Amino acid sequence: MSIKKKTATKKKDSGKKESLFEPRIEKITVNIGVGEAGEQLTKAEKVLRDITRHKPIQTLSRTTSKEWGLRKRMPIGCKVTLRGKDADDFLARALKTRENKMADYSFDYEGNLSYGIPDHTLFEDQRYDPNIGIFGMDICITMKKQGYRVKRRRICQRKIPHRHRVKREETMKFFSEKFNVEVV
Repeated sequence: MSIKKKTATKKKDSGKKESLFEPRIEKITVNIGVGEAGEQLTKAEKVLRDITRHKPIQTLSRTTSKEWGLRKRMPIGCKVTLRGKDADDFLARALKTRENKMADYSFDYEGNLSYGIPDHTLFEDQRYDPNIGIFGMDICITMKKQGYRVKRRRICQRKIPHRHRVKREETMKFFSEKFNVEVV
C-alpha cells in the first residue's frame, strides 16, 4: 500500500492549477438593521428575501436600552448568510451597485471586506414600492484560505501561522482579479 501525499496545489476541471494558499470567499453576510419589531421588520425581511433569494433570519437585541426602547432578545433586524455559488452571484450584483469601485478603508487587516448600500433599489431587479419604502443594508465578506478550519474545529484545534492568514493586500488583489474591482 502506498500513501499519497497531499500537494500544495490542486487541479480544477479546466486544468488550471489552484494554490491552496490563495484566498477565497468563506461567506457573505447581508444585514438590515431596523431597530424595532413589527411592520418595518417584516418589510425588511421581504426586501432581503427578494434581493438574496434566501430566507432571512431575525437578529435579536443583546441588551436592554431604555433610551432606544429596546428589551433584551427583542427582534431588531434581519440577516442572510450566503456561501458558495450563491455568494459569488450575489457579490457580482452587489458590486455593480458600487460600479465595481471600493474604498481601501473597506478592507480590514484580517483580509475581510465590509461596505454598505444606502438604498435597496440600486440593485437592477429592484423597483421602488411606496408600500415598502427604502432600506439600506450592510454587506460583510469573510475571506479565508484552505485549511483555516484547523483554527475553529473542536478536536485537535491548532493555531494558524501568520503566513497562512489572509492579508489585506491579498484580498485587494483577489477582488481586482476575480471581480474587476478598482480599489480607490
